[in-house]
Amino acid sequence: MDMAIIFCRLGLAAYFVSTLVFIGSILTHRVHPARIATWIFAAAFAAHNLTLLAVWLKSGYSPVLTIYDGLSFFAWVMAGTYLLFQFRTKTRVLGAFVSPVSFVFLTMASTGLGDPVVIPAILKSSLVAIHAILAVIGEALFAVASLAGLMYLIQDNLIKHKKTSRFIKYFPSLRDLDRINHTCLLWGFPLLTLGILAGSVWAGAAWGKVWQWDPKFLRTFLVWAVYALLLHQRLAIGWKGHKAALFSVVAFILLLSAFVIEQLFFKTIHNFF
Repeated sequence: MDMAIIFCRLGLAAYFVSTLVFIGSILTHRVHPARIATWIFAAAFAAHNLTLLAVWLKSGYSPVLTIYDGLSFFAWVMAGTYLLFQFRTKTRVLGAFVSPVSFVFLTMASTGLGDPVVIPAILKSSLVAIHAILAVIGEALFAVASLAGLMYLIQDNLIKHKKTSRFIKYFPSLRDLDRINHTCLLWGFPLLTLGILAGSVWAGAAWGKVWQWDPKFLRTFLVWAVYALLLHQRLAIGWKGHKAALFSVVAFILLLSAFVIEQLFFKTIHNFF
């Protein structure tokens, strides 16, 4: 059997188990299962690393060019970002939000894993790989920002209605969640911007036009504009806390909705496969 498929299945199983253990930790109000879930999640991330490496070695191209590769890479960036924050701050329980999302995205990616793919000559450019990698990293960081924002809103609501328990002390503080949200936006936006610029340079060389009236272009510009507004509000206006958390959740829902609508109802010149 293809090694990429084997590693992917191991990663999926570990993401799924970590999700169940995280949920069990929350339902039982015990932090010890969350610690175990974090290590299981780390094992899932390790298997995910091996999946990407196996795909790369087998195909010989950067594993972000197809829709399936992009979904897998998206989940990988989310998982790695969570683990980085986990090592620096007390964000263990945030894994209860990140783990199921990583599982879902890797599950969708696995449906195309192992399928033979012939890369068109037009895509055999380093600019294409740079464009795809930076754009996916930027959007994955937005996903983590929105999950931190969602956790902020839930915890803030519990505190306001005095529905707290001893377990809540193991949650990331509202300050840490706001910092995660801010950091992900602060890194995600310039990375997405650089990805868009790399794609524009490549489009100009490949098609003779930097801008195309194409659903993919329009969706990307919409996402960029929404997050530019959010980052501006945080940096210039001073948004933080509840307002910034709510807007980041809404912004990511918009991002996902636009992606689904584009995939289901529109044809785009970005559909190479």
